[in-house]
Amino acid sequence: MNNTNLWDKCLEAFCDNLSEKQMKTWIHPLEVSCNSDTLSVIAPNKFIKDTVENDFIELIRETVLITSNNEVSIVKLSLPEVKATARITPKVKTSSIKSSLNADLNFENFVEGKSNQLAKAACISVVTELGQYNPLYIYGGVGLGKTHLLHSIGNEILKQDKRKRVVYLHSEKFVQNMITAIRTNKIEEFKDFYRSVDALLLDDIQFFANKEKSQEEFFHTFNTLFEYKKQVVLTSDKYPKEIVGLEERIKSRLVWGMSVTIDPPDLETRVAILHGKAEAVNQKIPDDVAYYLAKNVYSNVRELEGSLRRVLATAHFKRVAVTLAFTKETLKDLISLQERLMTIEQIQKTVAGYYNVRVSDLLSAKRDRKITLPRHIAMSIAKQLTSHSLPTIGDAFGGRDHTTVLHACKKVKALKLTSTSVDQDYQNILHTLNN
Repeated sequence: MNNTNLWDKCLEAFCDNLSEKQMKTWIHPLEVSCNSDTLSVIAPNKFIKDTVENDFIELIRETVLITSNNEVSIVKLSLPEVKATARITPKVKTSSIKSSLNADLNFENFVEGKSNQLAKAACISVVTELGQYNPLYIYGGVGLGKTHLLHSIGNEILKQDKRKRVVYLHSEKFVQNMITAIRTNKIEEFKDFYRSVDALLLDDIQFFANKEKSQEEFFHTFNTLFEYKKQVVLTSDKYPKEIVGLEERIKSRLVWGMSVTIDPPDLETRVAILHGKAEAVNQKIPDDVAYYLAKNVYSNVRELEGSLRRVLATAHFKRVAVTLAFTKETLKDLISLQERLMTIEQIQKTVAGYYNVRVSDLLSAKRDRKITLPRHIAMSIAKQLTSHSLPTIGDAFGGRDHTTVLHACKKVKALKLTSTSVDQDYQNILHTLNN
């Protein structure tokens, strides 16, 4: 068995014991090579190495031993060899660097919860030692705090050293700047500028998809910054390998460092966010109002903030206090719309009843077909009948990753085409839900 086949089979086995999030965060970034009876596992940075060593190394050793039929008995975990490099000399003046950072967004006012804990920790670690996790790649749905973390990183870097050259921008702006540079014959200045920064913070890099020239420039910019240990932090709505239209050579570089996901916040975190946002504008809201908003507006933080602003603004104009009754009245159109929509809970109960399994089974880690098929169908129907994002649906099914939901939808679609019984089951469940 060659190196690739051995590790591929190990990865398949890991899926039975690890979640999608664990696989993407800790296992996929590892590189392996095999020599005789030894498997060398290379972690891209110390953060990942330490976590793998503490939480996953025994599973890896056991799986390698079984998969190789005892031919490979030694697993060595290490970091990449460090090559000495010369320090880059900037070609632009420090004064010409404009960070475009929002000073109001920092780590102090970023509300931490279970859904974003790892992402925040990784961001703080980046600031502590620039270039140690390169790149840091943060992915997740819209309105979950990715941009806030980017600004927090930039502001903290400048707080520690004002001489640092930090640039934050949306990927669309990067493309626009490049087009302008080409049009005005200033492409060399463009290259010098972006390749001379200490930290490049790029938002929504999925915007690079299918833009060949932009990808080319970003590729070389990234390589330069990486070589000289300058920090690159990127955000996207998808895991790197899921971005359609992005060159493979770029995808491979995006997983060199540290990839962390941000999931939709849980109820308690949403309540904390609401209190924090209210305090930021010198307002205070009762706990019952915060819990009402958190329970009824849950898709993303942006919508949550929007609902709060609507309540506070209406109260200000009418010169009345913010109460639960007032909040319900102010948001009755929004809430009634949400109540009319199909809920994930309804779908779970209906599917579980149809297949004679428990809802708790659908949310569990069980992988036998008796459970996985109903789970996949429930996820697929949830995507079809609700307006919830993939991360929200995944969270409702035992905290699963959005890619698990996407896989389930594709699986069910294929089964409906090849299996009459699955297609009939699907239609029967839809009929039950719609009547």
